[in-house]
Parts: sequence; structure tokens; C-alpha cells
Amino acid sequence: MELPVIGRTDKIDLPELGFINLPVKVDTGADSCSLHCEMIEYFVEEDTEYVRFLPLDDSFPQFKDKPIVMECHTEKSIRSSNGELQNRYFIQTTVKIFGKLYETEFSLTNRSKMRYPALLGRNLLNGNFLVDVSVKNLSYKLKTGKKRKL
Repeated sequence: MELPVIGRTDKIDLPELGFINLPVKVDTGADSCSLHCEMIEYFVEEDTEYVRFLPLDDSFPQFKDKPIVMECHTEKSIRSSNGELQNRYFIQTTVKIFGKLYETEFSLTNRSKMRYPALLGRNLLNGNFLVDVSVKNLSYKLKTGKKRKL
């Protein structure tokens, strides 16, 4: 089976969340995917664990002040890029990339100091894609009909 090649960055869709063409960084050094959000609140209702959060930031005004509530898939301790150990909540959602849907989990974290609002880690990349850091936005270019630059 030939795996699709993904570049160092791309634009993905998260259909369950209503995100279209969300810029992402591909990070083979990260175990998991992560999504920028703020005001993350965990709660339990009728024996089900949920997380409420404000997605993204001012660069995506269509989501400003519109909290999302989803089931909390899990909670894990994650070592962030600066080496700090953080407790993070994870949601399970669908990613659309290269026209195909992938079920994966995203940690919820404040990425406001990062260049990209989302990160694709090994939990999604492994077994699904080959990474070529010399190219970018291959899925987005395929979706929009733009030619691939070599």
C-alpha cells in the first residue's frame, strides 16, 4: 500500500468542529496531535465526562466566543515543547486530509505563542503518511486544484 506524502505544513478540515482549511504543522517529534484553544473546562454530566473550550483565536473570528462542548476522550500528562509537564484533556474527532477521513485524538492546549493553531503528531501520521519536509500544503493543493511545486 502506497502512503500519501504529507509536507511540513498543510491545511486540514475538522468537520465535527466546523473547521475548514485549518493550518497545521506536521511534527514527527510529537506523540499526539494538538489544537489551540482557550478557557478549557472539564466537567461531568450524567456520568459522562466533557470538556468545554473556546477554539482558536482572533485569527479565526468566526469561532470567537462560541464554546465547543465535546466528550473528554482522556486526560494525559504531556511534556510540552519547552519541556514543561502539562495535564491535558483530549478529544476524539475526525480529520479530513487528502480527501480521506481519519479518526484521531487531539490534546487541547493554548498554542497562542506558536505559529500554527494545530499540530499533527505521530498518533495520526504513523501508518497513514510519509513525511517530506521539503514540501508543504500538499493536501490543500490537491483539494483546491493547485499544482505541486517541486
